[in-house]
Amino acid sequence: MLELSTLGLLLSEPLHGYRLKQQLELFMSCCISVNYGAIYPLLRRLEEREEITTLVTDSTEATIRKTYAITAKGRERWREKMLEHPQESWVNSRSRFTIKFFFFSHLEPNERVMLLKNRLSVCHQRRESFEVEHIPLSNPYASTAWKRSLEILSSEIQWLSEQLVNEQALVNQIKINPASNLVDRI
Repeated sequence: MLELSTLGLLLSEPLHGYRLKQQLELFMSCCISVNYGAIYPLLRRLEEREEITTLVTDSTEATIRKTYAITAKGRERWREKMLEHPQESWVNSRSRFTIKFFFFSHLEPNERVMLLKNRLSVCHQRRESFEVEHIPLSNPYASTAWKRSLEILSSEIQWLSEQLVNEQALVNQIKINPASNLVDRI
């Protein structure tokens, strides 16, 4: 998820490592933990794979500051990671989708629809599994936690459904008027 987030942030603008960490903490801290021990080795790997490049190096006697930018190869890798559907735990899949949603503006409307439908399907499956199980009534804390989890899931399903309707309207609008400029509307 850190790789996806890093490449996604670099899609918008070149950043140096410290600013990248700030942006990750600001926007992604609900989904991933961010520390310097993970960021700089990741940046080195991305640079070795030619998915990012160093634009400028500012240095003084005390510090060296590199500014990183995404490459065409990095954009391809980001798109692959955005459109993949890894088999993972429920918690990780929720975090991954939240991160992906943050970068939806860089995807085509039909790609956003596909991701929303996939997430909605996963949520419906999760809700069905909740309905099959019995709420643990003998333990009031477990019962309360169970009900809260179901409320959160129901809220996510409602939100995803609303987002899907909005995205499908955009897709339909493109079909009707393919020359329309979506950038002005998004």
